[in-house]
Amino acid sequence: MRLVIYEGLTRSPTPIFNEKVLAGLGRQVQTTGLLAQDAIDAALAALVRFKALCDIQHVSKVYAMATAACRDAKNGRSFIAQAERICGARIEILSGRREAQLTALGVVSGIHKPNGIVGDLGGGSLELIDVKGTRVKHGLTLPLGGLALQDLAGKSIKKAERLVAGAFKGLDILHDGEARTFYAVGGTWRALARLHMWQTGYPFHVMHNYRISAREALDFSRLVHRVDTEALSKIEVVNAARRPLLAYAALVLENLVRTIKPKDVVFSVLGVREGLLYSLLNAKEQKSDALIAAASDLNLLRSRSPAHGEELIGWTDRFIASSGLDEGADERRLRHAACLLADIGWRAHPDYRGEQAMNIVAHGAFIAVDHPARAYLALAIYFRHAGLSEEELPLRLRELASTHMLDRARVLGAAMRVAYILTAGQGGVLSHVPMQVKRGKLVLRLPGQYGRLASDRLFSRLRQLARLVGREAVIETADD
Repeated sequence: MRLVIYEGLTRSPTPIFNEKVLAGLGRQVQTTGLLAQDAIDAALAALVRFKALCDIQHVSKVYAMATAACRDAKNGRSFIAQAERICGARIEILSGRREAQLTALGVVSGIHKPNGIVGDLGGGSLELIDVKGTRVKHGLTLPLGGLALQDLAGKSIKKAERLVAGAFKGLDILHDGEARTFYAVGGTWRALARLHMWQTGYPFHVMHNYRISAREALDFSRLVHRVDTEALSKIEVVNAARRPLLAYAALVLENLVRTIKPKDVVFSVLGVREGLLYSLLNAKEQKSDALIAAASDLNLLRSRSPAHGEELIGWTDRFIASSGLDEGADERRLRHAACLLADIGWRAHPDYRGEQAMNIVAHGAFIAVDHPARAYLALAIYFRHAGLSEEELPLRLRELASTHMLDRARVLGAAMRVAYILTAGQGGVLSHVPMQVKRGKLVLRLPGQYGRLASDRLFSRLRQLARLVGREAVIETADD
């Protein structure tokens, strides 16, 4: 049972409250055909609290969905009737196909250009669906959720192995995923990923878009399902209520990776809920970039002059185009996001602006951006505030960013340092003072009244940038 309250219906929805209750509704459905009474009681009690929280937050619209347990149980409809009276809202009982589709849309909304098979492991079922870009194929559902599998196998992992192997035989969708990505959705798989993060000493603890190789996923899932869960190192990072299901989740993942043969596994925090929100957007909003949308929101909320962030995009566009630096579409997209985020830390103490802005970007609730890209964005903003030295950079970010992306972050940070000392962070200036490479020199042009902005400090920053791109720095004024 989960309640998520979002700030609004946007391309990059921001949760302002998130609470879960592990009621175990799917615990006995496969063997008894019924929702257990204690699970019903726990679920209804949770809904009473959820409704009160919605009232406190003045929630304008409630969307309620039920999945496999309520879909399959004989007393599912009567439970839903009770739940609807408490919620004061209609509850949609999702079919397996619709659940798979919404899960896939959640991945579409939160992963940049996804390409692979999406698997959503819940308590009662496993949904599988093929997705490429914004194209979503028909999906299927299998009774292999953690609680359902535990129930069907009588808590025997050996029997569960046979059930999973039999369920995956002859499924064409699994063979369509070879050499692509497998997107893992669902709380128990996220718990598995969290355990992997801690055991391997991964330097970054943001779950969304956590990526591991197929071989690593296969080896780790095999380890988890074959040993005593409580004996695993760092097991305390997993919620105690989820630990009994880890072995079953690992077993399903192991078999999927072995059968599909994907190139890697990516864990998505976004699923059915976010898929529903994405489906409610109009076509134009759906096509917009979720990362740029989130960066635009932060620019509007926290920058001194939001217009400056927008102008910085065009200003650096001209600089990069003339510089001779190769920049693909994905790098350009990240640079644009960084420009919008460049001034969000200005209220911090000057000695800590770089560190605080970097942490906001590195750990923010951004979607449609992977971990190396997060590191690039955070490093560019850090360099913009703190200068170009790497001495105080957190090791975790340096480990995530490639040498190429670290160099590009430094170049962009240096360009931003020129822009902000030139404009004092205010809009309406950059369009009049272009900076471009011309005749082998990095030229900043300050025409007319803008010539008064020239200074030794400005030239020092321009020269610093020029050195990074192998050029000589020149400031041109109307008198030149």
